[in-house]
Amino acid sequence: MFLDFYQFREQPFGVTPDPRYLYFSPGHRKALASLSHGIETGRGFLSLVAEPGMGKTTLLFQLLQRWRGHVHSAFLFQTQCDSRELIRYLLNDLGLEHQGKDIVQMHSELNEFLFRETLAGRQVIVFIDEAQNLTDTVLETVRLLSDFEATNKKLLQIVLAGQPELAQRLLRPGLAQLRQRIAVEARLGALPAAEVGHYISHRLQIAGYQGTGLFTPGALGLIAERSQGIPRLINNVCFNALSLGCAMQRKQITAEIVREAAVDLSSETHAPAAAVPQQQAARAVTRDLRPSLESIYSRMRDNFLGRHLIQKSVVFLVLCCLGIYLGARARSATVPPAAVHDVSSVSSAVAQGSESPPERRVTDPFHGLPTAIIPQTGAGESSISSFKYMIQPKDTLRDLCVLMLGRYDSVVLSEIRQLNPELRNPDRLDVGQEIRFPLKPSK
Repeated sequence: MFLDFYQFREQPFGVTPDPRYLYFSPGHRKALASLSHGIETGRGFLSLVAEPGMGKTTLLFQLLQRWRGHVHSAFLFQTQCDSRELIRYLLNDLGLEHQGKDIVQMHSELNEFLFRETLAGRQVIVFIDEAQNLTDTVLETVRLLSDFEATNKKLLQIVLAGQPELAQRLLRPGLAQLRQRIAVEARLGALPAAEVGHYISHRLQIAGYQGTGLFTPGALGLIAERSQGIPRLINNVCFNALSLGCAMQRKQITAEIVREAAVDLSSETHAPAAAVPQQQAARAVTRDLRPSLESIYSRMRDNFLGRHLIQKSVVFLVLCCLGIYLGARARSATVPPAAVHDVSSVSSAVAQGSESPPERRVTDPFHGLPTAIIPQTGAGESSISSFKYMIQPKDTLRDLCVLMLGRYDSVVLSEIRQLNPELRNPDRLDVGQEIRFPLKPSK
């Protein structure tokens, strides 16, 4: 594994939908804000559509984590089922008894549960992932679930997530009633080429990487080209490139390494279906002969390195000569006039009696704001319902408040101050820093 070689705390390009690794591209921000607002206002039906590998499941987990403790939720993955099985999956995920009950009894059990949760002040949200696999009959059953409602609100909120086939399915005349009930339609698109580098840096930082420039600019450009901005493909290319780089003992991933890793990945991805049994048989033989194969691989690698040793030595000598020449030029260069001016200015300031250079004042946006009177719980903790957010590149407090809360005013800032007493200067947000935001700010 390359974790120790590159000093990672954990795998940065895993395949599990970990909400910590969600990179908030402009499209992800917009989708998350739309879904959150739809849940908060009780819109009933919401949908999220994205191509495979775009991170929609990770976004749903982020949304679920944001509302955890404030709602009762169910997450359904088994979408290749009939209507009866769907209701059973739903009741089971909600912790309700369904054994030996028919469809009418299960509906009655669900209805009673929804009323109990409503009286307790909790919303019930059902997330259905890979919803494009649902048949028209099951989709009609899902629509009927939205009929659970009181006189002034929906008792159940449903989020349908799926691939573009879901949007095409909903255009059918037979599903017109369901399509009309979807109040929020969110979509995720591919990452622009300029965002791919930020995406990779974000995942490396979460994984504990302390260095800089692990991937060269040429490597990042090639990753963006080969992955077409799809996060899952970005992860696969980066994982293969890091594995190859570790095998070659390369501390920096170059475009050459990425190109070779992408070629290997492409050949695996596009293997013909008829060759699958042969590949499985080959893997079985490989397991049996693994010690011998490892020995052969070791000898081949040594031969390969031997053939290229002379070429690499020549390149190394040329680079050393170039470095010595440039270093000599740099040492012989004179001090720039601007630097002399700055030194003179500081010297004159000291000569006039200044003990230290003047400090730059930082304006505190919290200064002068009314202190919100907020009840405290336990050991002085704020009782405001809140959620955590990890700061991304180019984030500002104003933009985050407008995006997530819908407004930016003194009341919001006061509540943020209560939730984040350690936040002294909101104009200086560090990437990776965690900040709490009020779930529902006071009006």
